[in-house]
Amino acid sequence: MEEEPFRSQPPFPVKLFRSLSRRYQSLLDVSTPYVAGRWIFSLFLLLSYMARVIIAEGWYIVTYGLGIFYLNLFIQFLSPRDDPALADDDLDDGPGLPTSRDDEFRPFFRRLPEFKFWHSATKATLIAMFCTLFQALNIPVFWPILLVYFFTLFAITMKKQIKHMYKYKYLPWTRGKTRYGGRADTGRVVQPK
Repeated sequence: MEEEPFRSQPPFPVKLFRSLSRRYQSLLDVSTPYVAGRWIFSLFLLLSYMARVIIAEGWYIVTYGLGIFYLNLFIQFLSPRDDPALADDDLDDGPGLPTSRDDEFRPFFRRLPEFKFWHSATKATLIAMFCTLFQALNIPVFWPILLVYFFTLFAITMKKQIKHMYKYKYLPWTRGKTRYGGRADTGRVVQPK
């Protein structure tokens, strides 16, 4: 049986892309437990982007798009993975799991987990920063109108989200473990009589 003298190797760009993606994934894996550090890094990137936009006095459309993307991510972060509004539409009358609050504990699972929220927000900020390098994306616009429109959209969207949270009685955050204030341990041993 004759062996192939040259095995089919992937081309150099494919190998380079695979190597870079492995390194990028390892950086993400290492950064996972450092929640505060990741968000501080993202805040630094956002402040750098804002400084660039303010100093250059432009790219307001890019900034508006970034704000809308952040709003979309934030709404997904606040929303439950399994939307109870969609569950109400089911007409299945068969037996089901208990649904009252006293029957079982149902933890809140987010539609968009915190890590993916951070990752998407950071990538969007980097993309917006990259967009500021191109003058063609600096479309002239009266920015106060965009700002008013964004805050109006934010208020309407958050009002709708808060009504949804109130209607279906869920909170998108955990209050922590219940702590019971029992008797203080004094450290002395009580002798039986």
